This record gives sequence, C-alpha cells and structure tokens, in this order.
Amino acid sequence: MLEFRTQGFNGYAVKYSPFFDSRIAVASSANFGLVGNGRLYILGLTPKGIVAEKCFDTQDSLYDLSWSEVHENQLVTAAGDGSIKLFDTNLDNFPVQSWQEHKREVFSVHWNLIAKDTFCSSSWDGTIKIWSPTRNASILTLPTHSCTYSASFSPHSPSLLSSVSSDSHLRLFDLRTPPSASNHLTLTLPLHSNPTNKQQPSLPPSEALTHDWNKYRPTILAAAGVDRLIRTFDIRSPAQGPIATLPGHDYAVRKLAWSPHLPDVLLSASYDMTCRVWTDGSAMGVEMGEEGRQMGVMGLHTEFVTGVDWCLFGAEGWCASCGWDERLLVWDVRAIMAS
Repeated sequence: MLEFRTQGFNGYAVKYSPFFDSRIAVASSANFGLVGNGRLYILGLTPKGIVAEKCFDTQDSLYDLSWSEVHENQLVTAAGDGSIKLFDTNLDNFPVQSWQEHKREVFSVHWNLIAKDTFCSSSWDGTIKIWSPTRNASILTLPTHSCTYSASFSPHSPSLLSSVSSDSHLRLFDLRTPPSASNHLTLTLPLHSNPTNKQQPSLPPSEALTHDWNKYRPTILAAAGVDRLIRTFDIRSPAQGPIATLPGHDYAVRKLAWSPHLPDVLLSASYDMTCRVWTDGSAMGVEMGEEGRQMGVMGLHTEFVTGVDWCLFGAEGWCASCGWDERLLVWDVRAIMAS
C-alpha cells in the first residue's frame, strides 16, 4: 500500500489517468469543504512512492474532477462557487478555461467516454449541464428540480446520461430524443423501491449521493446514498426494483465505482471510514432481489472516505481512495479480499 498526505486539504475525489497508469489526480478542499480554498493534486506513482508532480490552488473548495478523454494532460474540476475549470498539467498556476453558469455548488463532473468531446456537470442548483472544452458556454441544460449529487454519461452510449439526486431518484436522459417538455428525460426511477417479488418493509426516500454505470452490462447501474444500502438496477425493467441490494456500510455511501475488469465487482467508499469491495452476484446467476455479498473491507482511513477509483491498467486489483483524513491511499483490492 502506498500513501500520500494532502497536508491541510481534505480529499473529495480521486481519479486515475486514462492515459498513464502512474498518474493520479485528487480534488481536495480546506476545512472539510465548508469554507476556504481548494487544491488539485497531480500525483505520480514512482518506485520511491507517490510524489506531487503539480498542484493547482483554487479560490473555492473542489468537490470532483474528471480527466479529459482527448488530451492526456487536461482535466476538469467541480467547485463550491459554482465554477468549472479546465486545467492543463503542462501549465502552471491557472486554468486554461473556466465556466461560471451553475448557481450553486458543482458536485460532479464526468467526461463522455464515447464521444470524448463533451463532459457533463451536476449541481445543487437542480441542473445538469453539458459542455465542450472548446466552447465558452454550455451546450445544453437538463433540469432535475432537485439537488443533484452525481451525473454520468453511459460508457456504452454517447447519448445516454444519468443522475441521482436528493429526492432519491435516478434519472435517465437520452439526448437523441426530441427536446420536448420532458427535456430529454426518458426514465425516473425511485431508488428506495423494493423488489416486486420480495416481501420487505418499505423504506423511506433518502438522498442519493452516488451512482455508476456497469462497464460490461450496458443496462446495469448501481446507486447508493444516505440510507447506507447499495442497489443495482436494470433500466430495461425499472418497475421490478433493485436487482441486488448490498447492505453493510454503517453510514452513508459517498462513492461507487464498478470494476473496469470484472462485470460483477464494485467498490464503495463511505462516511463509516471504510472502502468495501462487493459482488452483485450476477456472476453466480443471482435471482431478482437477492443480496450480493461483501468480499472485503479496507479500513485504514481515519475519517470520511469520499473518493475511490480503479486503475485501468496492469493487474486488475489496484485502486486509490481519498478522504477527510488528508490521505490518498493506493492499494490492492485482492489483498483485502484474501484477508
């Protein structure tokens, strides 16, 4: 396990570079993101450990980041003042582009993995915006009418966009549909619904904080939030409720990431100071509504864990996590599964 200290700044998001297996970026905030500056770390994995290749300071807290899919040295950040900034690691101090359209904190940014020329952002102002790094203004605004903590393009289609919000719903937008009164909205799925074939007590709605698309099964998503449960859904059958429900975290789940290597494995990061690795049971032919299982717990963080990401390259178990304990940890999932 490798460790890097983000001294004076609490981690909020971590992402491996899609171009280099030895480069990691961390978005962080002073004073736990409540007030003060932000800092973007560009880190390199070396034989001598993790070294800071570059740092960019920002006037407000940073909550998320996403690497460009077309330019190996560029990435965008989401900030507490409603701004989105594009940084180039070859340059010093200042972003190469900045956008200021959101009215509240921007909590997520995500690059389009297929089209590669656009990215999206979501905000507490109840909107999702789609951007191009070559334009000075957003291309499209999609209203959610609810504080939207996470938005993401599908890794299988350049036109599908999903989000989860404080109203406990997952929304699916299809940009190929006419921009009618629905604003490209094609599906609204209540995350707190129960499987139709299970006699379970009804759960009250709770804020959904994170979600992610499965990298191998184009219709499968996982979502989680304040109620501590991770749920997987098939958007082809929204009325059937969750395919799998994964209990185990003691506090809210802050981040989910499906494995880029295995179709049934996902990682979670939580306010209970742990990262956990799960299987949703699909590799074993799980029945609708059955619980998957937890395969391991990494409990070395000493504060809220807010970010987790898989390395796309090399051996299929390496990942990174960051948290409010001012630490970035790089570790092997297979080691905690074996223990």
